[in-house]
Amino acid sequence: MAGRRILVVDDEPQITRVLRTTLSGHGYEIRVANDAEAALDVFSDWPPELVITDLSMPNMTGIDLTRKIRDKSAVPIVVLSVRGEERSKIEALDAGADDYVTKPFNMNELLARVRAHLRRFTPVKAEDPEISIGDFKIDLAGHRVFVRGEEVHLTPKEFDLLVYFARHPERVITHPVLLRSVWGPQSAHQNEYLRVFIGQLRKKLEGGTEKHYIVTEPWVGYRFTPGE
Repeated sequence: MAGRRILVVDDEPQITRVLRTTLSGHGYEIRVANDAEAALDVFSDWPPELVITDLSMPNMTGIDLTRKIRDKSAVPIVVLSVRGEERSKIEALDAGADDYVTKPFNMNELLARVRAHLRRFTPVKAEDPEISIGDFKIDLAGHRVFVRGEEVHLTPKEFDLLVYFARHPERVITHPVLLRSVWGPQSAHQNEYLRVFIGQLRKKLEGGTEKHYIVTEPWVGYRFTPGE
């Protein structure tokens, strides 16, 4: 992971100072921007491999910044939010952010999230005939799924759901985004419908083991953790 580029965006000097010191101390190359406009300039001149951005900033918010970055890049984006910004946090995830960490945050947790996203940042191409990630091997053409070498039989919708997760590993995916992507725009608010499918998929993938591949992010959505 050493030497990989991270752009930190926050208008609080104390936060940027702590993040620069800690992340640099772990071998990452760091650039800091104090607002979203400056962040876009840095992004163009020095393309990072991960972005950490605050949500509440003057002029252009972290949500707006997320949208602009997502228009041109699949780079992982981790948003920082204070408690009580639940609506903004979900809006940022819907806009394309991959994860969130709540202020005041535990630095070890943030570092773990950074490592996970950088490790997974090899986007799966839509035309790839197969997805091999963690404990999973997914044959897209044959609609077959293997977990830890054992075939698991899924319904067509369960298969589509797993494929979407596998294309977005370690990313927090909100309920509306998941419903729209797998079932279409008319299903965007059928959370109970989604909950049933997630429960069925978990049982088939985890098979009574202690593995937890689909993690619930309370009131927000789900995160797919495929294993090592």
